[in-house]
Amino acid sequence: MDAIFTLDQLSRVAAALWKEGDKKKVWAFHAAMGTGKTTFIHALCAELGVQSVVSSPTFAIINEYSSPIAGIIYHMDWYRLKDEEEAIQAGVEDTVNSGKLCLVEWSENAPGLLPDETFHVYMEALDEITRRVYTNR
Repeated sequence: MDAIFTLDQLSRVAAALWKEGDKKKVWAFHAAMGTGKTTFIHALCAELGVQSVVSSPTFAIINEYSSPIAGIIYHMDWYRLKDEEEAIQAGVEDTVNSGKLCLVEWSENAPGLLPDETFHVYMEALDEITRRVYTNR
């Protein structure tokens, strides 16, 4: 997938991305700060029928949501983690290996914990309102 979109097209792009990656259990989102990773994950969770509030897990590290389509979803933010050892101590490794859908922001901080079959999603800010999302297929 390779899509350029604005905020009003976000749900359509999130739905298309789900169609491409729905068989993958771990998704790693790669983007600079402020690109909209959490906003995109919010739209993806809405597409998956999550009813609870989807928010950044920057301080909690892991948020859990329930989806009638995907089951349990773990939304993780590894921004505050210094390295893989700290991630393991925070319970990230167990969560990634849980078999549940894991949506990971800032996976660069502990890349060794990602399984080989991770679905990598890349985002770029093209301007103030336009974003590009593409995958590793």
